[in-house]
Amino acid sequence: MFQLLQIDTLQKATAVLPAPEKISLWSLLEKGGWIMYPLYLLLVIAIFVFIERLLAIRRASRIEGNFMNIIRDNILSGNVSAARNLARNTNNPVGRMIDKGLQRIGKPIDAIEKSMENVGKLEMYNMERNLSILSLIAGIAPMFGFLGTIIGMIQLFYGIASSGQFTLNDIAGGIYVKMITSGTGLIIGLLAYIGHNALTTQIDKTANKMEAASAEFIDILQEPTR
Repeated sequence: MFQLLQIDTLQKATAVLPAPEKISLWSLLEKGGWIMYPLYLLLVIAIFVFIERLLAIRRASRIEGNFMNIIRDNILSGNVSAARNLARNTNNPVGRMIDKGLQRIGKPIDAIEKSMENVGKLEMYNMERNLSILSLIAGIAPMFGFLGTIIGMIQLFYGIASSGQFTLNDIAGGIYVKMITSGTGLIIGLLAYIGHNALTTQIDKTANKMEAASAEFIDILQEPTR
């Protein structure tokens, strides 16, 4: 009988407890306050820069498989003008490097290599353009988030000190709301960091293709003509 009374009392106490309030992600983000708007802006900029650079780098890395074979055949057969036409019509870093090398045919190998190297550096700069923005966002987004949390905590404890009235629910509710900006800033910073490293990897692959094409072109120039 006593056990039945305990079970009945427990069930009644459980029934009295309110169900946990559900909140949507957007409603949760809205609680972050005004500091969320700079974070949203940083997220939009990061996405735009990543997509723009990804498309540009993919275009730069697109090289026809038989491009260097055709260049080699034209050079060895003495048809330099055909090789130049092909290089000029190839809109990628390798094509522009080879075109510069073809323009320097007849000069010492060192001079040809130097001119192609200069073009390669310029192409690398063009591919890496705006990557610093992603790096910057990866660094400052978490700082913005922490700033929002610090400001919110100062406001929370100032209100407690001013009123002298507080409950554990008030403190817990205030703290979790202020931590929203920190979490958002960390997520945006992480996404920007991942995007920056992914693009850097693609650029490195394209740079290897450029170096391989440059070395092959120099080897072709040192082969005897037909």
